[in-house]
Amino acid sequence: MKVYFIGAGPGAADLITLRGARLLGSVDMVLYAGSLVPTDMLQHCRPDAELIDTAQLDLEQQQACYLRAQAEGKDVARLHSGDPAIYGATAEQMRRLDALGIEYDIVPGVSSFTAAAAAIKSELTKPEVSQTVILTRVSGRASAVPELEAIAKLAEHRATMCIFLSGPHLKKIVADLSLHYPQETPVNLVYRASWPEQKIYQGTLGTVLQDTKRGAWNLTTMMLVGAALDKNVAAESSLYSKDFTHLFRVVKKTKVKAKAEPNGEPDGEPKVKVGEAA
Repeated sequence: MKVYFIGAGPGAADLITLRGARLLGSVDMVLYAGSLVPTDMLQHCRPDAELIDTAQLDLEQQQACYLRAQAEGKDVARLHSGDPAIYGATAEQMRRLDALGIEYDIVPGVSSFTAAAAAIKSELTKPEVSQTVILTRVSGRASAVPELEAIAKLAEHRATMCIFLSGPHLKKIVADLSLHYPQETPVNLVYRASWPEQKIYQGTLGTVLQDTKRGAWNLTTMMLVGAALDKNVAAESSLYSKDFTHLFRVVKKTKVKAKAEPNGEPDGEPKVKVGEAA
């Protein structure tokens, strides 16, 4: 018996990995968070699989499902939204599985921050603009953010920042970001990236609050902020430059031939006639 923690991706049923979909179609029991994982994702499951929505279950009740599957010799898929490594609440489950002696594997998934970047057709990094991406969130009742990781402190780097669960906290987030980012810094809001109800706002740090209505952006909203999102900034990597040599592509340098003078000597060389001292 084995438990597979599978990243379901941001929402669209075809954004799960091939490995994740294959495993979903092979296990006897599937645990999924119905509040975060769309039911369309369950199309990858076996028709006879036992489907358990964990939205109403606490950790001990979920553990009971693993124990029952162990007793019955059934493999389990634990379906998590996005990637299990980011805000997945998987560590506490794995600790309990370790204590129970239950084997498990992890299948990564597409995170909502990369899906949001795809939705706005932007790269999160640009040479000499930002080479760092900060993934963070605001404190919530279930999970507090350490004081040293407060948005106001992280903003000092002025790197590209992806702020999860930002919708209800826009006013506070904008105030914290404004301590360090210029008001013209691009800001993008993406609600439920890749879902049918996906919604996008594109503006700046100075316009986002006046352009959006209070309460219009729900909890599952990703905020992307940073100078790298400015599509007018045309910074380019040297990687594909025709003059850039690397391990897999060697650029041959063209040698410039010296210009010949009428007497046959290259331009710039001393002209010495026969019989003359050099």
